[in-house]
Amino acid sequence: MSRTKVIPIPVLGRRAVNAYLLLGRHPVIVDAGMPGSGRRIYDQVAGHGVDPEDVRLIVITHGHLDHYGSAAELHRLTGAPIAGHVADLGPYRTGRPRLPYLPTGPMGRLMNRSKNLHVQVEKFEPDILVHGETNLSDFGVDARIMPTPGHTAGAISVLTDEGALVAGDLVANSFMGLIAGRPANPPFHDDPLRNLASLREMLALKPTRLYVGHGTPLDPDRVGRWAIREQARLSGLAARGRLQVRTESAEPQAQ
Repeated sequence: MSRTKVIPIPVLGRRAVNAYLLLGRHPVIVDAGMPGSGRRIYDQVAGHGVDPEDVRLIVITHGHLDHYGSAAELHRLTGAPIAGHVADLGPYRTGRPRLPYLPTGPMGRLMNRSKNLHVQVEKFEPDILVHGETNLSDFGVDARIMPTPGHTAGAISVLTDEGALVAGDLVANSFMGLIAGRPANPPFHDDPLRNLASLREMLALKPTRLYVGHGTPLDPDRVGRWAIREQARLSGLAARGRLQVRTESAEPQAQ
């Protein structure tokens, strides 16, 4: 087994939106940032001494524009195939996220007013459709794609054999990374309780660090303590009928 190194690739600000470079026997990119981010990611990969055209795979963690917005561009730049979960095929094939967004708090309600989150981006067809846990050793990293639904129906994470979890929007830093190290919800979740269940399933695997889409890497023990409090909060909201959950089918949309 070769060591897999996880390198953050900031896409917006210092850590407001992140992609990741996984370095093992071959490089793999996780997430593609917002529209127009492909060249920035390409250049940062090159800045780490990696030929971007050696990238073996681009993994998209879920169907929100700040994670797949430049997937098609990055595919053209690197030639690497794209992997995405079948349950988020609709956004990938249309270039539009499922609407309306369901805010998790004030930040989400504020961001939901932004026209940038409601635009259509370049669509793509994943070369590799993820249906369940998927080993990535054939792509040069000792890691697995792990389905972690809840944030979206097709949300996935990547767990290296050494325990690093590249978690997408399973959890975030507070205020889109402005408060580093403090676990929080990202601005939106389609199903908050299902997402929290996915998070706790990943924590049960004893990850060493959580590398998230918004903010700095998180300590799993601190995330675990936050998850206990969040479970009580969400259960209370659900009991009062105040928990928003997306209920429509996640069937892929036609091309």
